[in-house]
This record gives sequence, C-alpha cells and structure tokens, in this order.
Amino acid sequence: MARTTRICEVAGAKLNLALHVRGRREDGFHHLDSVFVFCTDGDELYVEPADALSLAITGPFAAGLSAGDDNLVLRAARALDHAAGGNGRGAAITLVKNLPPASGIGGGSADAAAALRALNALWGLALDEAALLRIGAGLGSDVPPCVVSRPLHVEGRGDAFRMLDARDWHCWPVLLVNPLVPLATGPVFRAWDGQDRGAIADPASFAGVVAQGRNDLAAPAISLVPQIADVLAALDGQGPRVARMSGSGATCFALFDDVAQRSAAAAAIRAAHPGWWLLETRLT
Repeated sequence: MARTTRICEVAGAKLNLALHVRGRREDGFHHLDSVFVFCTDGDELYVEPADALSLAITGPFAAGLSAGDDNLVLRAARALDHAAGGNGRGAAITLVKNLPPASGIGGGSADAAAALRALNALWGLALDEAALLRIGAGLGSDVPPCVVSRPLHVEGRGDAFRMLDARDWHCWPVLLVNPLVPLATGPVFRAWDGQDRGAIADPASFAGVVAQGRNDLAAPAISLVPQIADVLAALDGQGPRVARMSGSGATCFALFDDVAQRSAAAAAIRAAHPGWWLLETRLT
C-alpha cells in the first residue's frame, strides 16, 4: 500500500572533488576520471499523494524553469511508474530550487534522483538501489551517481562508478560560491584543449585527491566566464584545504578545517561580493 504522508528528499549538490578529462569519444562524449562528493544541502523535493502527476517549482531559482513534460523530474516519475508496471500513478511534486541552474553541481540530475527515491517511498514500491540505478541510467549519465549520493570514483562518460570509503570524506565543512553567471556544459567541453594530463593517482585517498587532483575544465570555463577566476581567487584567499571549480562551472567550492573558518570565509566573501551566491554546507 502506498504511503499517505508527505515525503521530502534533499537533492544534495554534487561536487567534482577532481575532474580529469582524458579524451574525446567517438560518440561525442568524453572519457572522464572524476571523484564525486555530495553536500547535505541542495534543492528540496516534496511528494504527496494525488490522483494525477503534477510538478510545481518554487524557490529562489525557480524563475524561467519549465514544469512541463520535458522536466527531468517528471520524466523520472514516469520512468519509475513504467518500471513498476505502468499503472499511471499520481503524485503532487514540489521542487524547491535552491541551487542556481547550469552551475556544475548536479542540478536536474540530482532533482531527478531525488524524485526516484521519494516516489519509490510514496508509492510503496520497495525497489532496491540497483533498480533505481537502472531507471536513472535511462535519464542521463549523472542521474545514477546522484541516486547514490555518496563519495564515488566515476569513469567513462560518467556512467561507470564505484563507491569510496566515506569515513575520511564525511562532514567536511564546505563553502560553495557562484558568480551567478549561467554556463552551459557543451561550450566548456568544446573549449577544452584536448590534452590528456593523466588519471587521478589514487581516487580512494581523500588527502591525495585534495592535494593532487584538478579540474581540467577550469581553464576553458574561465575563458568563457572570467568571473570564475575571481571566485577561485576569493576562495583561495581564505586559506582553505582546497578551492576548485565543480563540473563545468561556474560554481566553485572550498573545503575548510572547521565550521568557524568556513563561516568567516563566507562572511568575508559575501561582504566583498554581495552579488555572488554562497552556500555554507557539509559533505555527506
């Protein structure tokens, strides 16, 4: 029997602690070598019983987003229903868009993954994670990792991944900063110089990834949105463990040793750059 309570799932922001681009593929995608980590905060997705399927989008970044049939959240809902027998299950879905769109931190993929988890519970389907991963794979290469939302080593076009021991990664204070300049993924990859600078030496080592990892898309992203360099400089100036761009940008992040240091950094950057978006959070 389906549950009758309102269910909330957080679509935690996805960060590329490292993103090494190894080459272009014949199918138009790229060979990636990346470490994904996830934040405790992000978009919020609420589902509750209803006769028909519907989606409402609210929150600070709702403007301009379509709640139509092409929305990845509704596509995830329909795919889940189809996988469970196609009974035309209904739900009233509300997406609270707290994260800026087109910003390199998961976005629609994380929202779709949250929809799969939430509706699996609402509809009482009891599908295991493996089943949700199969459904997510049909929605986009980033959706299955976002279903898991735990530290992962990701390869291929982003569709092959393995779990990492989360004990060294858990609860690190992190500050996300975005200059509020949307940046589409395609142009950034097209601006990449095509040089393979090598794989991640030890993806399972948190300290190693922090010290030796990189984001090969940072340079092409900065060529398109120079403000990203300003964000990275502002974060670096606060003395973090590491400051990097996530994904294809324009969001950047910094890891700090404690919450007090993160909060002080956020206050300083907010005062100097009141037009930027900031999020103080933790790694899951």
